[in-house]
Amino acid sequence: MPWFDVVWDESLPDGNVAHLAEHGVSREEAEEVLMNAVSREKSRSSGRWIAFGRTASGRGLAVVYEMIDEITVIPVTAFDVD
Repeated sequence: MPWFDVVWDESLPDGNVAHLAEHGVSREEAEEVLMNAVSREKSRSSGRWIAFGRTASGRGLAVVYEMIDEITVIPVTAFDVD
């Protein structure tokens, strides 16, 4: 299980916390998937990483994120997957 330092921007109305909330995803849910991803792949369209996994409650999510360095990530968006 990887460990990441996750960067959240709660101060901006268009920051990543607000963007995830628009999709009904909480910080905690996104972090669960980032830390416990079943798989990861790079997006062909954006070149960003996508982590796929389930939350503790069983919700399937894809979390799109940017790698800043080996341990620092910035979530960009997230969405439900089956």
